[in-house]
Amino acid sequence: MVLWNRRGFFLLLKGEGKMAEKQKYYITTAIAYTSGKPHIGNTYEIVLADAIARYKRQQGYDVFFQTGTDEHGQKIELKAEEAGITPKEYVDNVAGQVKEIWDLMNTSYDKFIRTTDEDHERQVQKIFKKLYEKGDIYKGYYEGMYCTPCESFFTESQLVDGKCPDCGREVQPAKEEAYFFKMSKYADRLIEHIHAHPEFIQPVSRKNEMMNNFLLPGLQDLCVSRTSFKWGIPVDFDPKHVVYVWLDALTNYITGIGYDAEGDGTEQFQKNWPADLHLIGKDIIRFHTIYWPIFLMALDLPLPKQVFGHPWLLQGDGKMSKSKGNVLYADELVDFFGVDAVRYFVLHEMPFDNDGVISWELLVERINSDLANTLGNLVNRTISMTNKYFGGVVTDKGAAEEVDADLKSVAENLPKVVGTKMDELRVADAITEIFTLFKRCNKYIDETMPWALAKEEEKRDRLETVLYNLIESIKVGAELLEAFMPETSAKILAQLGDGKVTDKPEILFARLDMEEVLKKVEELHPQAAEELEVEKEEEVGIDIEAKPEITFDDFGKMQFQVGEIIACEEVKKSKKLLCSQVKIGSQVKQIVSGIKKYYSAEEMVGKKVMVLVNLKPAKLAGVLSEGMLLCAEDAEGNLALMTPEKEMPSGAEIC
Repeated sequence: MVLWNRRGFFLLLKGEGKMAEKQKYYITTAIAYTSGKPHIGNTYEIVLADAIARYKRQQGYDVFFQTGTDEHGQKIELKAEEAGITPKEYVDNVAGQVKEIWDLMNTSYDKFIRTTDEDHERQVQKIFKKLYEKGDIYKGYYEGMYCTPCESFFTESQLVDGKCPDCGREVQPAKEEAYFFKMSKYADRLIEHIHAHPEFIQPVSRKNEMMNNFLLPGLQDLCVSRTSFKWGIPVDFDPKHVVYVWLDALTNYITGIGYDAEGDGTEQFQKNWPADLHLIGKDIIRFHTIYWPIFLMALDLPLPKQVFGHPWLLQGDGKMSKSKGNVLYADELVDFFGVDAVRYFVLHEMPFDNDGVISWELLVERINSDLANTLGNLVNRTISMTNKYFGGVVTDKGAAEEVDADLKSVAENLPKVVGTKMDELRVADAITEIFTLFKRCNKYIDETMPWALAKEEEKRDRLETVLYNLIESIKVGAELLEAFMPETSAKILAQLGDGKVTDKPEILFARLDMEEVLKKVEELHPQAAEELEVEKEEEVGIDIEAKPEITFDDFGKMQFQVGEIIACEEVKKSKKLLCSQVKIGSQVKQIVSGIKKYYSAEEMVGKKVMVLVNLKPAKLAGVLSEGMLLCAEDAEGNLALMTPEKEMPSGAEIC
């Protein structure tokens, strides 16, 4: 096995050799449109980009991470007018909100560009003039159907049911003088580039959409200026025109790193361009994979290496919309759950190529199962046992057994597996692999049963080896977790220490009560309570066959107590049974239950349950059971463990 210390981890992460010279990695998000406060769906993108940027830094890359705000256009002008303030005052306020949320989410961007920055505006004017003088831009007039929210013109044939094909809103007829860009001049060259670079547009479904729906049917010339509003960058040689928002916004990726349309640009531009990754939402893939590459070709600049159009994060079964009243905001979610819990959810729950779903209920479920149970309980138990049995210090005593090999294999292979997923931008899968290690650690505890080893002095070396393997395996997972949950990673590594674990483990994630969370949500949003709560059908009672009456003395013979499940595993050769180690006061009882269909072994660990303690021991499938876990059963035979309504210590009597 390779080194288990931090140096060894980084050798695992980077490979056997070090980079002779740091490779650059330039990553960007789409710049957020300053029409209003960004919701959690918008915020997902900056968190996703941050995870990729942090991972690349961990690998040793020289990362430059740019984000920012898109601040011009008719929509902004109208909103400012409604608010009774200037457009600049309006965007200053919203840009401030965007930056606050990006900072709240602990994102490590290197530059926050605003399209109202003077140096950006100056370069956009230079770019426009350069393309005009080159003959790629010409003056004409535009007549078509215009969508104000999307700031886009469409022909009648492009509309869907007479509405905007992008957002589904109403469109209005518009005609005005405008400058146009000759898109068709570069279309064949772009098609050739896409064929030659299959990695350029990801996922593949987005590439197919762009080719089949836009490029192959033929491109129309693109309107790149407007005269019907004033809030934009003036065309310096024809000031009644302002530069259309897409030519303005897209060029931020080069102006932000020092591009100069009249020269070679800054050293930073020469170093970082072309971008390694443009990370954008799937709704703006057309602008980034057709318009933007063609602009770059016209400027004689290399194209970005990759454009990834990520899916949407949906609330329930629909896209978030203020008009629908189903918007969730990052700052509010953080107040409930904390930064890293929200980061974990949005990164883990978003598939590579399909939309993800977020709700208060799903957040609570995921935090309880993955963060409080799988991860938090694992770290807590490992530190507690290390302190209890060895005063916080363990070393590898070499008392290995066959069961150790699988744990070590998962831990050793994890950096490579995560690296493969991250190279493919499958971030959710990378996090899943890390939690696979944590789940394997929990299973290892079930397999080795440290509490049983502690009862036999001659097995003390074996116990210490087990705890050593656990600590070092958790460290590997925690190191890799830094890209996704940086605060949690730091807390775990600090508690595990360098030679000695902390005296008292910190609870990383507390279990949440669903009803309490939803009650607080309803108090915050009384008008939207119906949107936030799960619709509940009227409860129908169940009648069961009555059993013979018993006396109080009969009842008094049964001893019920609260137990805490500290370990659980599947019973081999059984499709129904789980075997749990249940802590009841100072005792640990082994209880076999037929609930495998309703609970996984990992899910059971950490639960407080109601236990019939003095049931006569019996063997089930050859495994000794020393009690019974109490469950409720509905008419369909579904089971649910009976748990205390409030937090109670293990061993508390149920009477």
